Amino acid sequence: MSENTPDTATVLLARIERHEASIQAFSSYDPVRLRHDAGNAPKGPLSGLSVGVKDIIDTAYYPTAHGSPIYAGHHTPNDAACVTQLKAAGALCVGKTVTTEFAFFRAGPTVNPYDFSRTPGGSSSGSAAAVGAGMIDIGLASQTAASLTRPASYCGVVGFKPSYGRYAGAGIKGLAQSFDTLGTITPDVKTAVLADSVLKGPVPTANTVKSAVPKRVGVCRTPWWDQAEDSTRMALQKAGACLGGETTVEDVDLSVFKAAADLHVTIMSYEACQALGWEYAEQRALLSSQIVSLIEAGRAIDYATYRQALAEADRLRAQIADVFTRYDLLLAPAAPGEAPKKEDGTGSPIFSRIWTLLRLPTVTLPGFTGVNGLPVGIQLLGAFGEDESLLDYATWAETLFPARPIPSICVQDTGHE
Repeated sequence: MSENTPDTATVLLARIERHEASIQAFSSYDPVRLRHDAGNAPKGPLSGLSVGVKDIIDTAYYPTAHGSPIYAGHHTPNDAACVTQLKAAGALCVGKTVTTEFAFFRAGPTVNPYDFSRTPGGSSSGSAAAVGAGMIDIGLASQTAASLTRPASYCGVVGFKPSYGRYAGAGIKGLAQSFDTLGTITPDVKTAVLADSVLKGPVPTANTVKSAVPKRVGVCRTPWWDQAEDSTRMALQKAGACLGGETTVEDVDLSVFKAAADLHVTIMSYEACQALGWEYAEQRALLSSQIVSLIEAGRAIDYATYRQALAEADRLRAQIADVFTRYDLLLAPAAPGEAPKKEDGTGSPIFSRIWTLLRLPTVTLPGFTGVNGLPVGIQLLGAFGEDESLLDYATWAETLFPARPIPSICVQDTGHE
């Protein structure tokens, strides 16, 4: 732990301003405010660390626009619970990071730090790109489908989506109440563990970073393996080989979970059309076609179908709990492949819908690269509520996976040749 000083602000600002013009990770930040906060922040376990706040999360000082012109310049009177917790622990909130519109699909201006022609993923675009480029230490992110996992994979960073309900959601714009989950994007597992010790609240706990070896690991290609590109296929094979030298690694068949993706879409659509009901009724002209289509799909689903989908989701959660009586850890793809070109969108969420539906904790680890030399992440999954064990396993796996690649724009920053 280091102490915040006015010099801390100078260092943090230099990290941001070195790359912000190219990456466009922030929707707003204020150097004057950062210097003020650095001189007045309490000393705590996160002192010296910078946090970028996804722009669906309320902050009293910075506007919260939700990636939509409807809320341009919108201010709330208070910080979200998670922002309050991080600031109380000594972290410095350096600004708001770009999100897709209402954390769905319409992308903002942010680019991938490894290739400016590629998407950083969505919806936690700015948080992932800023961490990937070394601009911040912790990016607050969220996931309703694959909004944290996919950007972490594309930007070569660690993404931690905890078990559903582990972190407080007060002050965060919702999309689908059954799935919305706050999480973090960090450069390494150690920082994710440190942030978790604060965010699981209500007061910081002394989380110790420790490594643990799972007794049995299941490699899950998922029922959508036909959508995996060569880059993801090779990365999952290599990840299994990395771990197989120290523990038992075997394939696990989860074909019985094939309905999970469609169930996720049904529940998310139904809940999103209610969460964005006012925007649809009063500001429809300012909504993207993607959001309008989502809302109208939800409006076409009747209550009985929604309740049936919820019941089926509960049944699948009971089934996955049984899988974790045989495996301590699952490995799975994080995304179909490398980051797509920006004009092709933010990528497919297909490899995360199942885990979000099942509400499992997941850590996306970097280290592998695809056919174009871009990052390809791997998901590590634990049993519901076993977040500490998952982070321990991720700490172990991180030492066995290759080191995360450094974006070429950051080579000079790190002193690498």
